[in-house]
Amino acid sequence: MNSQTVFADLHNHSTASDGEYSPAQLVKKADALGLKAIGLTDHDSIAGLEEFIAAGHESEITIVPGVEVSLRFNRSFFVGTLHLLVYFSEELYENPEFRNDINHLVGQGRGMTLVKDRVDAINGQFGPSGKEPVLKRDLAMEDITSLGDNITRRHFFLALSNKHNIEDKGTIDKLIGNNSPAYIPSGIDISLLKPFFDKYAVVKVLAHPAAGSYPGDSHYKEVLPPVEVVEQLLPEFLDPAVVGIEGLEVYYPAHTKELENRILAWASQYDLLVLGGSDCHDSSNRPLGTSGMNEHEFNKLKRHLPL
Repeated sequence: MNSQTVFADLHNHSTASDGEYSPAQLVKKADALGLKAIGLTDHDSIAGLEEFIAAGHESEITIVPGVEVSLRFNRSFFVGTLHLLVYFSEELYENPEFRNDINHLVGQGRGMTLVKDRVDAINGQFGPSGKEPVLKRDLAMEDITSLGDNITRRHFFLALSNKHNIEDKGTIDKLIGNNSPAYIPSGIDISLLKPFFDKYAVVKVLAHPAAGSYPGDSHYKEVLPPVEVVEQLLPEFLDPAVVGIEGLEVYYPAHTKELENRILAWASQYDLLVLGGSDCHDSSNRPLGTSGMNEHEFNKLKRHLPL
């Protein structure tokens, strides 16, 4: 879906996680593009939402608060992370108990403990004294933590490329990809979600389910699994006793038309909402407004989520 047909772009990141724009800048840029609704879904963080909501009040654009929750899997057929987009009303965000609960939930999947474990694993495998030396010096915690507060895989990528001068993407993927012997998945176990979802009225959407099957290289593909793996896990996401998703992110920059149609078929089969977003992180590699949903699809979402 090109930017001229996008009514709402509901998957975006700010400086509160690993985006280039502040939450307020994101709102202003969306407004300038002519978007009618914009979502903020930082990785495992709601730290940018106060600024995001305030900026929305100063604009005509509809803002949709959210968070992208990382889920860790260690299955025989898949070791890695999938993402769940969770949307909620501004009124719910204003509830201090909700904010405390969601911060506690997502905080279990990231943090400095995970960063240190990953740094140690990379050095143990690929450091100068590691089993398979690749790095000229050990990766330092400061290489990563100097790049942001809420550390994601993108920060590791930037540290390896900019501070360790590794230009080959294949080599970087060897160090931090899902198939790396040093890989430690981020995120929380899917079993932790149910109590939170039982307590709060939110909309749960499986993020970019087919991006891992994009043919060729893409900034949006990252290390996501192929769509067949996601399809194996889909029953858990559909099951109300586990997650109970209400929607699928169908429109996404790394979804080809064929992949888009496949996810649309899932949405039709299971009567799920159809959503879309650009997964904006910056102005060049992952720009705003490159994908999203139309007005009809957005209005269906609003029936589930008063905005």
